[in-house]
Amino acid sequence: MNATIILGMLCVHLLCFCVMFLLISTRLNGRKMGTDVFAAGHLLLGLAYCLQLLGGAPGWGVMSVVNHTLTLCAPVAYVLGAIRFFDRPVPVWTPLLTAAGLYTVAQLLVQATLGTEARHALLAGSCAVLFLGMTVALLHGMRTFARDLRVEMALFSVLIGGICVLNAAKFVMILTKGLPALDMNSGFQMVFYLYMSFLGTVLPPAAVWLVLSRLVDQLRVLAVKDPLTGLLNRRGLVEGLAAHFRSRMAGAAYLLMVDIDHFKQINDAHGHQVGDAVLCRVAQTLKHTARQGDLVCRLGGEEFVVIALNTDHGGAVRLAERMREAAASSRVSGGHPPEPVRCTVTIGISLDFTGAEALDEVMQQADTALYRGKAAGRDRVEWAPAA
Repeated sequence: MNATIILGMLCVHLLCFCVMFLLISTRLNGRKMGTDVFAAGHLLLGLAYCLQLLGGAPGWGVMSVVNHTLTLCAPVAYVLGAIRFFDRPVPVWTPLLTAAGLYTVAQLLVQATLGTEARHALLAGSCAVLFLGMTVALLHGMRTFARDLRVEMALFSVLIGGICVLNAAKFVMILTKGLPALDMNSGFQMVFYLYMSFLGTVLPPAAVWLVLSRLVDQLRVLAVKDPLTGLLNRRGLVEGLAAHFRSRMAGAAYLLMVDIDHFKQINDAHGHQVGDAVLCRVAQTLKHTARQGDLVCRLGGEEFVVIALNTDHGGAVRLAERMREAAASSRVSGGHPPEPVRCTVTIGISLDFTGAEALDEVMQQADTALYRGKAAGRDRVEWAPAA
């Protein structure tokens, strides 16, 4: 088996994975996580290698120029796809077309001034620089934007660093040995395309695994978060409370039941869109007023729950008063007539508790205190009397 056969198998690999990424992207609807751009990268590289097989020995011609441009644009597409995977919106076609245009012009200039060997060396050197930048970005990501994927980023950096080294070696060999260094029957070309075939086999499934892992994380978040406000739902509250009390250092907690006053009247007078805006504003007010580590949950409708962790009765009351005052001072635009909508909240506080199994009991205590506050005029804080 020589390098030509390996290259042919690599073309099939790349084009098949291109179709796979394209099919995955069509099923992800709005958030494709870069899979459509990964498909474009595989297509570009697969077409480049097909042209290399059809073009024969290294030389000068239109097919060779297009081959080199496609080869360089493929890693650019992978970089853009990776940026999109990490939720950074970035255009795709403009950078790709710009890179293709600039590199084609650079090829023509190098060919005209320095010759065919220099043009091939330009491709190897440019790819080495691109892959070096990708390796550095992956290592940087381990400490910043991809800290939850340290192992994966380390693996990718090693694999991409390997192709960077091979391209750098090819660059040096072309400068010292000329075009014979690109002979498909040489040992170096055999090693080069074996490694590329290895990458073409390993990296696409690894990328798919990352996409599936991200989707599982999203499903886990959806299972514990309220879709409108982004706060915890009851399931998330239970899990967070259980995690807190598993700690040996966990102290007592108090449950605050928060209800928006006259919320039905707000909905009837201003519409459900304004009502949803009021829910989101109150949710953000509670979240920003709560202390670090406190659990904030939307129980349902206009009811919220805040669990003040590691505090005493006085601390829970002070927290509730801050939340009540913050809610009363907030305004939501879009009312009818067009003026800011003001809302207030009533808060009931439970007795202290020291275990997640007491959640239903303290929720009932806080609910009773809440209704006592509503009966007393609303926009106030009430607490459950000691047993």
